[in-house]
Amino acid sequence: MPPIFDPWRACVVAAEVSMATNAAASSLAAMRSQRLAELLAAAAAHSPRYRRLLAGCDPATARLEELPMARKAELMGDFAGWVCDPALSLPALRRFLAEPANIAADCLGPYTAWESSGSTGEPAIFVQDARAMAVYDALEALRRPLLRPFERLLDPWSLGERIAFVGATGGHFASTVSVERLRRLQPGLASRLRGISFLQPLDRLCDELDAFDPTVLATYPSAAIVLAQEREAGRLKAAPREIWTGGETLSAAGRVFLKEAFACPVANSYGASEFLSLAFECSLGVLHLNSDWAILEPVDAQGRAVPAGHAGTTTLLTNLANHLQPVIRYDLGDRVRLLDAPCGCGSHLPVIEVHGRDDDTLCLAAGVGMPAVRVVPLAVSTVLEEEAGLFDFQLVQQGPRELLLKTRGQGQKMQRTLRKARAALAAFLETQGAKGVRIECRAGESTQCGRSGKFRRVISLNAKPDDAC
Repeated sequence: MPPIFDPWRACVVAAEVSMATNAAASSLAAMRSQRLAELLAAAAAHSPRYRRLLAGCDPATARLEELPMARKAELMGDFAGWVCDPALSLPALRRFLAEPANIAADCLGPYTAWESSGSTGEPAIFVQDARAMAVYDALEALRRPLLRPFERLLDPWSLGERIAFVGATGGHFASTVSVERLRRLQPGLASRLRGISFLQPLDRLCDELDAFDPTVLATYPSAAIVLAQEREAGRLKAAPREIWTGGETLSAAGRVFLKEAFACPVANSYGASEFLSLAFECSLGVLHLNSDWAILEPVDAQGRAVPAGHAGTTTLLTNLANHLQPVIRYDLGDRVRLLDAPCGCGSHLPVIEVHGRDDDTLCLAAGVGMPAVRVVPLAVSTVLEEEAGLFDFQLVQQGPRELLLKTRGQGQKMQRTLRKARAALAAFLETQGAKGVRIECRAGESTQCGRSGKFRRVISLNAKPDDAC
């Protein structure tokens, strides 16, 4: 049975997305307000949880910031009260998602389901109806940047493209479901769109990519970096003409490395299991939030809004497209910065900067009577990438002052890079107040990844110094 698809709704939504792409800021705000009121009305009418939370509230005039935050654990613990269709039984959904053969199939009626990777705890389950899927489809089709506009002009239907998605192809993750759904909806595309597992041995992955010879490679930034290193080493022959990354933070140094290794343009996007297509890059490489369909609120640790231009402790997401499973002020876990300055591309869609959530914060002992030193993973990645040129790494905190820095790379060049990385990291940690940290380096080591295939680059094994963080 083909996945859900409503042609009429898809055309209507595509027209709305197209018109809003170049709309004025005031028009975008009006769309957002109207869609928020529609979402709250649907939630109050059909979700037992939100019927209770929104009691006495007028959806047309409700202020979003006055509504309660929602966290994954509490929503999953009240799943029957959360969703708007009582047929969506959590045990039935879990049975459905346990079968790889069900990837992208209709789920418990005309719905599409996937699960989150569980990088921040137990995976959550998200169910979309035809309307939500039409929104995601339109955003993907109409707002993804054209990296080769001349070639696209000659081949508007992408008939000459071979697209490889490298990820965890055996699980019901959002990206995997999306790829398989496209294959099922468009049989003519199936032979030119392939999901390739990143969980297989690296040499087999390279062989499979070489055999397929994709023109477009879509994957996570960490996976793209590994493949770029394989290409530089001569173990990967495939030469895609463009790289699409998403799901993790792509650093400026990482982007340059990918462009040089593959000799092609790179575009990064921002999405989540809770909303597939949150932001795309414009022609200037700047991320623009799809604010006509999604609301992001950076907040501090107490849930208070932070000023524009500042990253909060976390970010709250409101999905205006999904009325089946209301995602309203949902704690996304990412650190996002909303910028006031307009973009040179001319778009009025808000500019954002994103720092992902997958990695741990290091908590290092500083000395007797001294408070422990916390080091955010983004800082670690920046030091190792910018100062040592080390991209494929995993840093594991094994004790209060013990770190293990490992990489899958081998050879004398990698040993020199590791020595440079250890010196750079040690110097940086000392400037942060963490002195005497022992850093063990290992080359040719396997690295841990999450259930979805995303690599975690900085990991703490819950080793706490005396002054616990």
